[in-house]
Amino acid sequence: MAVSAHSLLQERKYPFIFAFFILLIFVTLRLISNSQTPAAIAADLAKSNPFPSNPKTPPISSPSNSSTISLNNDLRNGNISSDSNTNTGASVDNAAAVDDGDQVVDVEWELCKGSGAVDYIPCLDNWNVIKALPSRRHMEHRERHCPDPSPKCLVPLPKGYKIPVPWPKSRDMIWYNNVPHPKLTEYKKDQHWVVKSDDYFVFPGGGTQFKNGVNQYIESIEKTLPVIEWGKKTRVILDVGCGVASFGGALLDRNVITVSFAPKDEHEAQIQFALERGIPAMLSVIGTQKLTFPDNSYDLIHCARCRVHWDADGGKPLMELNRILRPGGYFIWSATPVYKSDERDQNVWKSMVTLTEAICWKVVTKTFFDSSQIGLVIYQKPMSSSCYQNRKENNPPLCNWGNRRNNSWYAPLDSCLVPLPVDSDKWPSPWPERLINTPQSLSAVPDAEETFKGDTRHWSALVSEVYLGGLGINWSSVRNVMDMNAGYGSFAAALISQPLWVMNVVPIHKPDTLSAIFDRGLIGTYHDWCESFNTYPRTYDLLHSSFLLRNLSMRCDIISVAAEMDRILRPGGYLLVQDTIESISKITPILKSLHWSTKVHQEQFLVGTKDFWRPDAEK
Repeated sequence: MAVSAHSLLQERKYPFIFAFFILLIFVTLRLISNSQTPAAIAADLAKSNPFPSNPKTPPISSPSNSSTISLNNDLRNGNISSDSNTNTGASVDNAAAVDDGDQVVDVEWELCKGSGAVDYIPCLDNWNVIKALPSRRHMEHRERHCPDPSPKCLVPLPKGYKIPVPWPKSRDMIWYNNVPHPKLTEYKKDQHWVVKSDDYFVFPGGGTQFKNGVNQYIESIEKTLPVIEWGKKTRVILDVGCGVASFGGALLDRNVITVSFAPKDEHEAQIQFALERGIPAMLSVIGTQKLTFPDNSYDLIHCARCRVHWDADGGKPLMELNRILRPGGYFIWSATPVYKSDERDQNVWKSMVTLTEAICWKVVTKTFFDSSQIGLVIYQKPMSSSCYQNRKENNPPLCNWGNRRNNSWYAPLDSCLVPLPVDSDKWPSPWPERLINTPQSLSAVPDAEETFKGDTRHWSALVSEVYLGGLGINWSSVRNVMDMNAGYGSFAAALISQPLWVMNVVPIHKPDTLSAIFDRGLIGTYHDWCESFNTYPRTYDLLHSSFLLRNLSMRCDIISVAAEMDRILRPGGYLLVQDTIESISKITPILKSLHWSTKVHQEQFLVGTKDFWRPDAEK
């Protein structure tokens, strides 16, 4: 017979009742806690994830939870070594737990693999894609082929790596162990590009065409054509196939800033040498795609035996130079077809004559230097489109403005001529006035002058009052800076009195202001920060990011972005972030997982300093 609660009370069985209710509560709580499955927990974490979800990447912990992000990607589609069996760069896992207030992130970092891991450039070393290319005729294998997803491994340091030699001494000598590639010392030993001396590489200023030294070569050009006026009229230069960038390095003393570029090819580490010296340089090639610069940007383009076939593919390489050369700008070609009379050189020269006449370039001077036994020709681009319209043949044709944009990111080479702007006969103001004058490219934009001047004033005040003295950055150790979100280039302009140069990067998803940057006499390039930049590891002293992180966190895997910043920045270098405290709080624990020291100032400035730590250091 059933026992009622009333009878229990009458029989005073209170201990039984108490135990019964305790047991009921315990069972209820147990059922509730087990109702949340592991999948449900992961879903909750994903909902609270401060970063956008990526189906290929497990979620990062929310401020009140932690979960481990496994970075065992093995570079997936971006193998470093062309030999898949080569693994001299060992893979080592290290889990770095970081506590940033309430936010904890556990990141499991690993070293990049392969014999070339020390110099790994993800978008140029994607051998799986490169080996599958149907053709290499137009240098397709030297162009960008980015792995997907972007790698999250960390490049190892060269054995014996040291903090770089400070500027200006670094222009003449660098540590051998920082760029331990002696191939050029043998390959170019008679031309004095670079010489091994004890623990250093020394740069005597020689080159294929600089037989009496680069300074004499530069002086000879100005004597031949005084209107060039180094550092006054001619401020921004592109040096094609630059070697170790001695030409651009020597011009820095003349207030000329030169972007030196070359592909990552058999001339081992030439761009890496240039950047280690503290000279502006980047990896690029004139292949099938446009260079990542705007139309009508460079005052002068230089080629000293740069091994580019200008008349190839219907003249597309030379038309690409024509696109980025400022109206009235000059092209200096120092090569054997200019001054040698053998059949091969003369055939190249005849092709060049035909092509330059078709695009309305005129020969300003053609000369031969007896002292060095070399010659050069200087061409000038027209100042207006009238010559194009008066040609007997419309070949190459003018480009259709309705079908093209100024942005040249992943854009095929044109086989047409870019029409010149209406005011193309106006050269920028002499340097340094052009730095602060309203850029010509903004003349048609409403309220552009007021906006530009306000931006210039803002950055001038911020740099002088905060950046240079209030953030604990040792600016004397900074030779080069990358501004990851450059706008009008006003941050670079505010640093102009410092002995450094700035690579101004205009993200492709931001307003296109790169023409204005070149108008100011500064240098820059387009880029998408969801991909890797065309530079060697450890080549920049300071990275600057102003209100960029929120947009990146919505478009990219922020862990990959942090790995790329770590790749670009040298040990001892700085990351300077201006952003909201929310964005700063998201990137800080990731930087700490890389063993960077971090400090936040005024709740809007983050300064991170990269250490020598690599994942194998604790093994």
